[in-house]
Amino acid sequence: MTDSYTKAVNSGFTKTLATKLGLPRPAVLRRFRAGDPLTVGPVLVVSDEASTGDADALARVLLGWGLDVRRQPTDDTRWGAVLLVLTEAERPTDVSAAVLAVGSVLRRLATNGRVVTVSRAAAEGDAPALAAVRNGVDGFLRSLAKELRAGATGNGIVLTDDAAVDAPSVLSTLRFFLSARSAYVDGQLLPVGPADADLPADWDRPLAGQVAVVTGAARGIGAAIAKTLARDGATVVCVDVPAAGEGLARTANAVGGTALQLDVTSDDAGRRILEHARTRHGGLDVVVHNAGILRDKLLANMKPAQWDAVIAVNLEAQLRINDQLLGDGSGDDGVDGLRIVSLASTSGIAGNKGQTNYGFSKAGVIGHTRATAPLAASRGGTANAVAPGFIETEMTSSIPFATREVARRLNSLQQGGQPVDVAEAIAFLASPAAAGVNGQVLRVCGQNLVGR
Repeated sequence: MTDSYTKAVNSGFTKTLATKLGLPRPAVLRRFRAGDPLTVGPVLVVSDEASTGDADALARVLLGWGLDVRRQPTDDTRWGAVLLVLTEAERPTDVSAAVLAVGSVLRRLATNGRVVTVSRAAAEGDAPALAAVRNGVDGFLRSLAKELRAGATGNGIVLTDDAAVDAPSVLSTLRFFLSARSAYVDGQLLPVGPADADLPADWDRPLAGQVAVVTGAARGIGAAIAKTLARDGATVVCVDVPAAGEGLARTANAVGGTALQLDVTSDDAGRRILEHARTRHGGLDVVVHNAGILRDKLLANMKPAQWDAVIAVNLEAQLRINDQLLGDGSGDDGVDGLRIVSLASTSGIAGNKGQTNYGFSKAGVIGHTRATAPLAASRGGTANAVAPGFIETEMTSSIPFATREVARRLNSLQQGGQPVDVAEAIAFLASPAAAGVNGQVLRVCGQNLVGR
């Protein structure tokens, strides 16, 4: 679905008119294309005094990625990104000079620029001042992201459990946030811990050699996920109900994968997925739980069938499949190293009128993801969730025009996301280098929740 308003105010006469009238002008977001540069300009690396060593280490990595890296702000530079490193700050006053230095260059941040903070998570036993500064970074980043304009985004990496600043999972997360792959991820803080991981040999194909299953792959976001995983090198098993067979075959053919017609609510769905992946492709590395349905109705008018169907597809099916894929953790009846990514929703975080069943199911996805994470980790894997906000799909196209326009403009980027934006986040979490991200929920919503 096309956002005609955003297209109009960024081209021709209507662009000039919108500027004169002071109308909102959402930027055309820069999305990933192979061969494009990682950032849209030089990268400024700023830190508090105590974090200089970590800032230097990250600057060396960025130089190794072929970026133009500077350590001091200048008045004549159009910055592609600003990296603020606050890993060793111990008191709130320690960060003042660094954050104000960032503020001094924000008017020269390029269209679709990036601001990324790197800090450490508050932990039990921290001194009050240390806990204050570490939590303060979270509030600073979320607020700053709401101030950025012209398609620029602000996101944060939060190191946990003494993770090294240049650990592979930290660098993989940094590259994702700096890149066009994170176009619709804004105002998010992602905890990253230490993990046994390697950086990809080819950043454009981080899933090379991996076998991935995507449920609900016949159309929409599911089809976009399958295509993105295949672009990144994965062999993809596309799963959907028999009634969607034509669309399923089309997606599978487009990605050079295989199709599996399957109702995810069936008792043996997980076993059939695993059997197909092992028989046809030799194993299973990634499972993306995308299959989902809506049966919206005010609770006072909701019938049992409407509630039960949503819970069965959106939540119970994921739980049952995970149980069958992970086994009991004591033998070889499950999959080692499995990376599970589940589709949640901002409706499961903030709630939404007429979606008590959907909100329950998606909040349940977040709950089971956090509980599944240590089970997956015990077998060398991960479990994470992605929570989309307003995404331009056939489903959102059915929303009444006025309501749809309001929903598009409520987030910091003032527009809806695209299915590929959800797919990019999933591909990042599915990559082996993201092993240090576990039990997390990454929102792909343009920062459309107050305080989030």
